[in-house]
Amino acid sequence: MRRYLRVLVLCLGCGFCSLLYALNQLVVSLDEEETGGGGKLKAAAVASWITVSGRIAENGARSVGPKDHPGWSDRYRLTKIQTAETMHLAVVACGERLEETITMIKSAIIFSIQPLQFHIFAEDQLHQSFKKILDGWKFLQTFNYTIYPITFPTENAAEWKKLFKPCASQRLFLPLILKEVDSLLYVDTDILFLRPVDDIWSLLKKFNSTQIAAMAPEHEEPRIGWYNRFARHPYYGKTGINSGVMLMNMTRIRRKYFKNDMTTAYLQWGEILMPLLKKYKLNITWGDQDLLNIMFFHNPESLFVFPCHWNYRPDHCIYGSNCREAEEEGIFILHGNRGVYHDDKQPVFRAIYEALRNCSFGDDKIHSLLHPLELELQKTVHTYCGRMHKIFTKQLAKSIRDNYDRPSKER
Repeated sequence: MRRYLRVLVLCLGCGFCSLLYALNQLVVSLDEEETGGGGKLKAAAVASWITVSGRIAENGARSVGPKDHPGWSDRYRLTKIQTAETMHLAVVACGERLEETITMIKSAIIFSIQPLQFHIFAEDQLHQSFKKILDGWKFLQTFNYTIYPITFPTENAAEWKKLFKPCASQRLFLPLILKEVDSLLYVDTDILFLRPVDDIWSLLKKFNSTQIAAMAPEHEEPRIGWYNRFARHPYYGKTGINSGVMLMNMTRIRRKYFKNDMTTAYLQWGEILMPLLKKYKLNITWGDQDLLNIMFFHNPESLFVFPCHWNYRPDHCIYGSNCREAEEEGIFILHGNRGVYHDDKQPVFRAIYEALRNCSFGDDKIHSLLHPLELELQKTVHTYCGRMHKIFTKQLAKSIRDNYDRPSKER
């Protein structure tokens, strides 16, 4: 009898354990159905959006992101987190550069695919104007921005600020200020993107293990080159480099020790700037760009040189065409130095600037931007640059077509 009781108790115990296991599996199954099979990962994704897109900087700069879209599913948010890489773009604006900078930012936003983070370094009196305009664009949900004051090392601030143009040398200190940014595209205020920022951002993947930055040559034709004819200091390559468009792996810049002609010891970025200025300040003409030329003269293995159509300037056409890549593929990034957006010396540059300045985000870009611009450029054929006006719109037209062909959720 006792034997039968023991068997019965054992069977009841096994049955009770089986029941507990079944109930546990049922709870797990219901939980997976509710969270789409990835509850923990989805929760992490939502937390990540709150961190990235819900931030409001101390200076009042707003962050906008997918969490602000009503009706967007958490699954779509998760996909965007896994696939979209934020591209960081920096600009320094002082004096009368507000309109130029806003037009540059607009050209970047219109065509780019991945989200953009703008780092705007500006004089204090410009901050409210930037905020008012950029906050009016927050409906786009494609960019964030932060505004910073102009800052230089305290002990030499006045000397750095007056170097070349007001505030221009701020760019030299970006790796030291933006310590959390891994990679960055710096551009002058007089830059216009005729292709998505994504295209130049992708060049980061082409850097070899020693390269830390990318720039274009200052000139393609040595006969009209400035550095090879007039420079009184070392410069990179045959004709020097132009720093108006500078793509940087900032992590590598901060880690690198640079060869130099001041000491046998290699110096890091933050250590080399002031000694370079003290040694060459009586010999440099173009300020911070000259210092960069000196640095990469001694460290040529660290520079990735991209073609001239990534930084196309009046010098590439005012004496006749000397940028082969632009002739073949069109202009990717237009650089209106020499003030050509604001005078009548190079009307083709001014026409493109005014067209992008005046266009609106909701416009039909083909009929409101491209077609009127093509008609306007035909009036510029009396100039060398105007005679080749088709290279100015070739990539712009492609960017507009690509933008319309792109699925709406990617815009």
